[in-house]
Amino acid sequence: MIEPAGLADFFTIFFSSAMVILLGALYALLFAYARIRAMPVLMPLAYLAYAGLFISTLFLAQAANLLSHPLWATVVACMLLGYLLAPHGIWHLCVGTHAAGAEKDAVTEVIPESMTKEA
Repeated sequence: MIEPAGLADFFTIFFSSAMVILLGALYALLFAYARIRAMPVLMPLAYLAYAGLFISTLFLAQAANLLSHPLWATVVACMLLGYLLAPHGIWHLCVGTHAAGAEKDAVTEVIPESMTKEA
């Protein structure tokens, strides 16, 4: 059974939880902005935000006694992996979706709409 967090760890848990949320959002924002605007100079900043997220998550897990139990340590590891890979997956999904939409629009331009309608 997991041991409850102590009252002395309240500030650490509160602050590190807030940092996980803020740095996760900053990582996703910088990642997306760097890809959309083709500004690869922002990618190191995005990964720096992820490094802060990683450290904050470890502080949170330690303060909340999550690292002492293998199940919760696995949940923390999966969360960190998900935070790292989710923006990449979402980016590829968006690019693929928009590329498929562009192909459909190109076919519509080649064959005028008046020719596809039945008289």
